[in-house]
Amino acid sequence: MNLVVVVHRSQNIINLASIVRLMKNFGLRDLRLVEPAEFDVRRIEGVAHQSGDVLKRVRICATLDEALADCTHAVALTARGRTAKRNYQRPREAAPELLAAAMVGTAAVVLGPEDRGLSNDELDRCHRSVVIPTHPDYPSLNVAQAFNVMAYEVFLLADAAKPLKAPKREAEPATRDQLERLFADIEAGLTRIDFFKAREPDLIMRSIRTIVHRTPLDGREATLIRAMALEVVRYVDRMERSA
Repeated sequence: MNLVVVVHRSQNIINLASIVRLMKNFGLRDLRLVEPAEFDVRRIEGVAHQSGDVLKRVRICATLDEALADCTHAVALTARGRTAKRNYQRPREAAPELLAAAMVGTAAVVLGPEDRGLSNDELDRCHRSVVIPTHPDYPSLNVAQAFNVMAYEVFLLADAAKPLKAPKREAEPATRDQLERLFADIEAGLTRIDFFKAREPDLIMRSIRTIVHRTPLDGREATLIRAMALEVVRYVDRMERSA
């Protein structure tokens, strides 16, 4: 995935370091800086630990046009909609298109200055303007927070194609016989600790059955819970003998 991050006229090196750290979190490697107020590798690494590989690849560009010259698709993050007609998207809407472009060419996420964001002229250089919905009483996100949302959506989409790691040992679903023994042992354990008291045992056990059936157990899980119930009975027996 060839997705670059373009930060235009960054003002705060801590925000820049946070962006670098997020790039590491979400597997992004290419950062382009346009007229940064400050760029200090040591200070950035103090916040974004083990980010040397990203920092070695940083490109300092004189203009936004230079930073986007090889990009076939660019998404700008903006805090608000503008009066000018634009191709607005939410992060989740923008992610598929951005990922697809990054798989066949170079795509970019563009971030503006912290104090005022990207200007209309700068937004004109991007294919999409992404607005992140926030509460109207406090709508503006920190630039790194906004990037976090966009990077997460792209990463989530890219990662969805990868199979989840399988457990070391697969277990067969619990059989009916295993479950019936489990329910019997749970009832025995609850009886020994006098859980039912004035409650109706059949109604309580019906609720427990409903809970267990809602999330089917495998054989190992059923055995584990049954062992817990049996240990309750053994513990009460030991206490009574010692008394």
